[in-house]
Amino acid sequence: MQSYTIGQAARLLGVSPDTARRWADAGRITTHRDEGGRRLIDGRDLAAFSVDLARSGGVEEETPYTSVRNAFPGIVTAIKLGDVAAQVEIQAGPHRLVSLLTREAVEELGLEVGMEATARVKSTNVHVDRT
Repeated sequence: MQSYTIGQAARLLGVSPDTARRWADAGRITTHRDEGGRRLIDGRDLAAFSVDLARSGGVEEETPYTSVRNAFPGIVTAIKLGDVAAQVEIQAGPHRLVSLLTREAVEELGLEVGMEATARVKSTNVHVDRT
């Protein structure tokens, strides 16, 4: 049977490794150690836990409902507003992302320089979510 590290399980559950560790420490999910001392979760246990978690709505971290998986959380560094269109720049760690969107979208999101935002990239499109 396949086993998963805490980090792999966290990725599959959509939470941080720290959250997965806290759940394991609290006994919410069973772990065992491999020969190298790493904590592992059996695949069947992880599958059952993920179903229970989804049913209970027990994910502690905010999970966006989106089909766009390449997320770059960062800070808005510039906004250029036109009559109809807008350009938003986000610095996400070493990455500078620029998105062209409507002025209306910027206003609806309440985007301002200095606020947290997440740029989501799908193919050649950059989507912006307010954090």
